Amino acid sequence: MAHDDVTAPPPEGHEHQHRLHMPHLHRTKDEQRLHELGYAQELHRHMSGFSNFAVSFTIISILSGCLTLYGFGLNTGGPAVIVWGWPIVGVLTLFVALAMAEVCSSYPTAGGLYYWAAKLAPRNGPAWSWFTGWFNFLGQVAVTAGIVFGSAFFMNAFLDLQWGFSATPEHTILLFGIILVVQAVLNSFGVKVIAMLNNISVWWHLIGVAVIVAVLIIVPDDHQDPSFVFGEFVNNTGWGSSVYVALLGLLLAQYTLTGYDASAHMTEETHDAEIAGPKGIVRSVWVSVIAGWVLLVGLTFAIQSYDSATGTETGVPPAQIFIDAVGDTGGKLLLLIVIGAQLFCGAASITANSRMIYAFSRDGALPAANFWHKINPRTRTPTNAIWLAAVGAFILGAPYLWNVTAYAAVTSIAVIGLYIAYVLPTFLRLLQGDNFTRGPWHLGRWSRPIGTIAVVWVCFITILFMLPTVSPITRDTFNYTPVAVGVVVLFSGGWWLISARKWFKGPKVQGTPEELAAIERELESLG
Repeated sequence: MAHDDVTAPPPEGHEHQHRLHMPHLHRTKDEQRLHELGYAQELHRHMSGFSNFAVSFTIISILSGCLTLYGFGLNTGGPAVIVWGWPIVGVLTLFVALAMAEVCSSYPTAGGLYYWAAKLAPRNGPAWSWFTGWFNFLGQVAVTAGIVFGSAFFMNAFLDLQWGFSATPEHTILLFGIILVVQAVLNSFGVKVIAMLNNISVWWHLIGVAVIVAVLIIVPDDHQDPSFVFGEFVNNTGWGSSVYVALLGLLLAQYTLTGYDASAHMTEETHDAEIAGPKGIVRSVWVSVIAGWVLLVGLTFAIQSYDSATGTETGVPPAQIFIDAVGDTGGKLLLLIVIGAQLFCGAASITANSRMIYAFSRDGALPAANFWHKINPRTRTPTNAIWLAAVGAFILGAPYLWNVTAYAAVTSIAVIGLYIAYVLPTFLRLLQGDNFTRGPWHLGRWSRPIGTIAVVWVCFITILFMLPTVSPITRDTFNYTPVAVGVVVLFSGGWWLISARKWFKGPKVQGTPEELAAIERELESLG
């Protein structure tokens, strides 16, 4: 579907005005392209194409999203929605990923989505860029919160089973904070460490899924019938409409299949970024769709008691399914596989989030932008942005202390924030029509139909996941997604109207090729 187009003319605009004057000696193709886009090579470019794919695959993390929301799925549609909703959402998500990847090939920068919006908008580019960036920021923080919060849930379940560390909101929030601190510290060591962890993570996920499914097939004496796995509908939400409940149940799949914009945010640290970035986006989605479906089907076949799974004292239905199916020791070992994958996932999410913060601050769009944009000269990583990502995620997850549906709300916020940011550049690319200048990886004649489906799907899920998930609606069950999204819209919109529209002009050009080279030499000397 995508193919190389080495004869495509270069995009027009100010980022190419110095192309003929670029000093090519000792400058790689990636560095030249980054200079053309207006930026210095401030970050270390150490990632391979596989590592770029690995960071998105790790953030999608089927062992995180699938399993942390599995209990939500059991109550919101049950096996039928879990098993059939996954491939339906997977195919539609692949359309979104393909449309994003095409734009990524044209503009391989750490800013990703908000940079694309600025370059693709026919007019009012700074405004499109501003709001795309703020939605991306919201989604990135929320998905980090959701991933790490999920790992805290599962770790608390393991500690409860092993040592009686009860699964209370207070204990979960404590673990949530500790994990965020550890993962922020790991990210501060440099991109080589994170790239290595992500490479390991790919095999941990794939082998882990194979082990879990194999054990759940071989060890239990009893399995559910295919009619149960593929046809059982369950509604424990309090809502009367089966259609409404089935649609809400799609959150499990849609939340899991997020975060693949990480491949775009890591392009300034990736070799052959114009090809590797788009491939990383698309490959991470289709591999996750296949492996995730195998995992969900295998887990659902292994359910021994539905009531035991949904009523577990650990608060983690997959942990109870493991124990019911293979016993205490085997169940705990499977749980450790899942926890390991979730920890890899959380670390990668902070990586991607920090790069978006770094790029957005580089262009002056966040308060105290100079502070968040600062690079550690020794590790060449945006250390301050890393800690902002971690603290922001903790703040978003903290309401779990008084709101039992907070986790579902965090996942909804992640989906809405990220997917609005994902689709705005796609919408703008559609408006460009034949004026869009393709990169070396593109969709050819399929670009318009794929982009149109992506835009329609994102509009639908944006409305869907703001709706209440449980009836009756009380203080404890209120879906605060519209509140969180509204706060960001009001803050970013108000700031834009009052001040930012006067000074935010979209992505900044850092200088001429000579000035960019000087920035790079200074960083090299400091490092």
